[in-house]
Amino acid sequence: MFKKVLIANRGEIAGRVIRTCNALGIQTVGIYSEADKDALHVKAADEAYLLGGPKVSESYLNIDKIIEIARQSGTEAIHPGYGLLSENAEFARRCEEEGIVFIGPSPDVISKMGSKIEARKLMELAGVPVVPGITYPLADVEEAVEIGKKIGYPIMLKASAGGGGIGMQIVQNDDELRKAFEGNQKRAVSFFGNGEMFIEKYVENPRHIEIQILADSVGNTIYLWERECSIQRRHQKVVEEAPSPFLDEVTRSKMGEAAVKAAKSIGYKNAGTIEFLVDEHKNFYFLEVNTRLQVEHPVTEEITGLDLVAEQLRIAFGESLPFKQSEIKREGHAIEVRIYAEDPKTFFPSPGKITTFVLPEAWDST
Repeated sequence: MFKKVLIANRGEIAGRVIRTCNALGIQTVGIYSEADKDALHVKAADEAYLLGGPKVSESYLNIDKIIEIARQSGTEAIHPGYGLLSENAEFARRCEEEGIVFIGPSPDVISKMGSKIEARKLMELAGVPVVPGITYPLADVEEAVEIGKKIGYPIMLKASAGGGGIGMQIVQNDDELRKAFEGNQKRAVSFFGNGEMFIEKYVENPRHIEIQILADSVGNTIYLWERECSIQRRHQKVVEEAPSPFLDEVTRSKMGEAAVKAAKSIGYKNAGTIEFLVDEHKNFYFLEVNTRLQVEHPVTEEITGLDLVAEQLRIAFGESLPFKQSEIKREGHAIEVRIYAEDPKTFFPSPGKITTFVLPEAWDST
């Protein structure tokens, strides 16, 4: 196993990775910005190094500085956590070039799955069901209107490089599409540096269900059941639960098999999530691949008893998966929720000082 791992992240996920590394006897290297010098992950790591100023661009997104610290500390591998550089193909490639193991999929896979259009193409070729739509970027709004008429409204206008609901909008007719196109394209350029837009048929009353997978370097790929995240606001997940209360066992197995098929078709390695939309009749369609550990991974850990970070480390070290699909059990039910700090009048983000916090307690009916 690795002797030393650098965690290229901060906060909760950095602490999460450190805990598993400690349990496996792996030394940890933390990094921090000037604003985070007193953060918990800095204190928890065996070593910690200052990256730079308080801005993320000066610190946690500074690839050169992170690589420099990795070399200086004798790091063998880097765990990117989630967010920040976790799905940055350039970062994964730099690690590869420097002889440092990137704990995640290959740069090529990250790059391909980072484009929703490219991902759709590859899944169609692999025979994985996809939502009806196009597999190329729209030239302009007039082409969008033409395609919208062919597919039939309602449709979903999407940014190819998008995420978190940014650059995405449900459109009911030509006029709405004309109004939505330019604004969403500008947001896509602003947030992702990529204004490519495409169109999919909007699946009405959908369920959003994602399948957690693990894949080693010798071709073994398994699924760890599903997480349902249908309760959303502004296309962002609010409640995540496992197992899904909507799926039956037949659909659950079919979706798991489709996720494995999708992962194998692109040569996926390490932990990842294949997301699907499921309609009222339990037809399911590929949505996207998250090429990293997700915020919601503890939900899967609770029902399977597995430590996903430990499995990531073992796979990255070159070990084969120690279990078969038939050995993956699920027990109980787990729920994770996102807590929003907002102004109750406008629902705009409005973080403030927490003055009272009361944890929920189990209700005893006796």
